[in-house]
Amino acid sequence: MNVTQPAPAGQTRPEPTSGTKDNGKPVISSDFETFLNMLTTQLQNQDPLNPVKSTDFAVQLATFSNVEQQVQTNKILSGLASQLGAAGMSEYAGWVGKEARVVAPVVYDGTPVTFDPAPDPAAKRAELVVRNADGDVVQRLDIGVSGQPLEWSGLTESGARLPDGTYNFEIESFDETGAINSAQPPIYATISEARIEDGKPVLVLDGGSRVSVDDVTGLRDPGGPAI
Repeated sequence: MNVTQPAPAGQTRPEPTSGTKDNGKPVISSDFETFLNMLTTQLQNQDPLNPVKSTDFAVQLATFSNVEQQVQTNKILSGLASQLGAAGMSEYAGWVGKEARVVAPVVYDGTPVTFDPAPDPAAKRAELVVRNADGDVVQRLDIGVSGQPLEWSGLTESGARLPDGTYNFEIESFDETGAINSAQPPIYATISEARIEDGKPVLVLDGGSRVSVDDVTGLRDPGGPAI
């Protein structure tokens, strides 16, 4: 039903309602007084020769009530979601200070980094390949095939420390014929913060890297075996 009727002679027909206010909020979500003002304006500007039926007003009122109820329901659901997110954060807050096992770039600042090599089961030897942020190989280390957690010191053969920055690890596995597999190993990084981003829990690692809690495959107290 078109609620905007032609205005009587000598009067200006009101502009159609756009459905939103200047602040972007729906007009229908304001309050019942707004609806009454709209209804009064409609009555004042309806065609006296073709007035709006009372049943039409009842339909408009019912429609308004249904939409208003839906708006309130959405607000309640949004509030519940926020509360659930906050409740979940209490759990993740307990992770702060622990080490997360996660596949992620290594942010190196001089502190040794622990990683799980996990070479191919058929490998006779394995190497840790270290690449800088530009993708250049800066180091290769023979790590054996035991698969035990190892620690990368960031030192060269001469004892010099590699520059601070972001590095990527890669494990290359070899048999008698050559390379047979290459994979990025999980590292252990200290969790410095837990936060909500875009409605989802996110962990901030030392150095600033962010990972989803869903990507964490292990959690432990700081410390681990070294090479």
